[in-house]
Amino acid sequence: MNRRRPAGRDRGSFTAELAAGLPALLLLLLAGLSAVNAVGTRAGCLHAAREAALAASRGADGAAAASRATPPGAEVTVTVDGQRVVATVRAPVRALGSRLPRISVTATAVAAIEPGVAESAGRPVRSTTPGASAPPGVAVPATSVAEPAEGGP
Repeated sequence: MNRRRPAGRDRGSFTAELAAGLPALLLLLLAGLSAVNAVGTRAGCLHAAREAALAASRGADGAAAASRATPPGAEVTVTVDGQRVVATVRAPVRALGSRLPRISVTATAVAAIEPGVAESAGRPVRSTTPGASAPPGVAVPATSVAEPAEGGP
C-alpha cells in the first residue's frame, strides 16, 4: 500500500526558489547578450577604422571610406601624424535594457602613408557621425585630400 506523506514545511519551496532565482537569471542573460552586442560592435568599429586608415594612407577621404562600414551612430576621426595615418572609430553599444548604463567601444587603426602621396603637415581632422548632424555650436572641420607628389605616378 502506498503511504502518502502529509503536507510538510517544504510545500511551495520550488515556487519561492524560482521567484528568487528568475530575476537573477534574466539579469545574467541581459548582461551576456549586451556583452555579445558590444563585441560585435567593436568588430565593426575595427573594420571601419582599418578601412579609414587604409583609404587615408592612399590619399582618399578616410572618413568617407569608413562610413560604409561603421556601426550605427559611430563617430570617425582620421588624423595624419607625420608619415602615418591614425583612424579612430567610436560607437555606442545598444544595451538590451533601457535602464542599463550606456557604453561605447573604440577601435583604432594605424597605416603608413603610401609612397607617392604628398605629405601634408597640419592636415585637418575629420570627425563625422553618419546619419546625424553635429550638435549646435560644434563645428565639424573639413578634410583635405592629399594630392600626388610632383613627378609621382
